[in-house]
Amino acid sequence: MLKADLIEKFGLFDDYWTPRIIAELNDQFVKIAKLKGEFIWHNHENEDELFYIVKGSLLLKFRDRNNVKLNEGEMYVVPAGVNHLPVADEECWVMLIEPKSTEHTGSTITDQTVKVEDQKWI
Repeated sequence: MLKADLIEKFGLFDDYWTPRIIAELNDQFVKIAKLKGEFIWHNHENEDELFYIVKGSLLLKFRDRNNVKLNEGEMYVVPAGVNHLPVADEECWVMLIEPKSTEHTGSTITDQTVKVEDQKWI
């Protein structure tokens, strides 16, 4: 795939905290997700994770550094191994870029965890 309409892609699903894969490049997945509410504390021990806000805003809470508030058009890279807690007071649309090996919630497994093989291509 060379071209994607992100707004159209976001219109294909309604659930929160469940990434959808829209592209791949250089052993990375490009994913989109709708977020609302508070997720869970987790980290990705060996992978950085890029958050780009398409719509809304997102608060990234950290245990070892200042929290980061992201608004539409802004991005932030969470370094590998850093514990973070994403919080979206209102619906937020986010694009994620991360290595294909990145587990949804790192080594923290809950009922909200979606295995990479279960993250649908759209």
